[in-house]
Amino acid sequence: MQRLRILLCIGALSFAGIAWAQTDNGQSTAADSTSTAAASGAVPSSTGDASTSGASNTATGNTSAAQIPKSATASSQAVDVELNKLTSVDNACRAYLVTQNLTDSAFDSFKLDVVMFDNNGIVAKRLAVQLGPMPAGKTSLKVFDIPGLACKQIGQLLLNDVLQCTVNNGNGPPKERHDCLSLISVSQRGRVPFIE
Repeated sequence: MQRLRILLCIGALSFAGIAWAQTDNGQSTAADSTSTAAASGAVPSSTGDASTSGASNTATGNTSAAQIPKSATASSQAVDVELNKLTSVDNACRAYLVTQNLTDSAFDSFKLDVVMFDNNGIVAKRLAVQLGPMPAGKTSLKVFDIPGLACKQIGQLLLNDVLQCTVNNGNGPPKERHDCLSLISVSQRGRVPFIE
């Protein structure tokens, strides 16, 4: 009986020792695994992905930030033409155009081909409208009359083309420029659309 108790005690201690050894081994393995990961520069996948993504986003953000001034400069090479209002005068409709020359060029002539449509979409009038001279970086107001057409009869205005576009760079006579139509952006404030 005494021997049986001793054997049972020894068995229990042996079992506990094995379990302790396994736990130690498990912790040791986990610790080794963490150490290896840390040593190799790896991190758990969720953190690693976030870190990599964060670094990538930061780099992308810096690149975008560096490109903003360049794209802003590119988009600033434009001529904005806004149909600000139409008012009735004797036997005509008077149009007010607000222009912004956002380019670094001074235009000596900037003549537009503008078509007026009636409320049924039928061509009612076609005029050559001179916006020049337009100094570089200048906002200006241009006023012109549309004879024989009441304002209430105008359904929309169309910027059809640029008839003449010359640049005055201060060295000799004005020079013809051929990309002026692509520079123009049109808009309106009133009920009558201004399209291109």
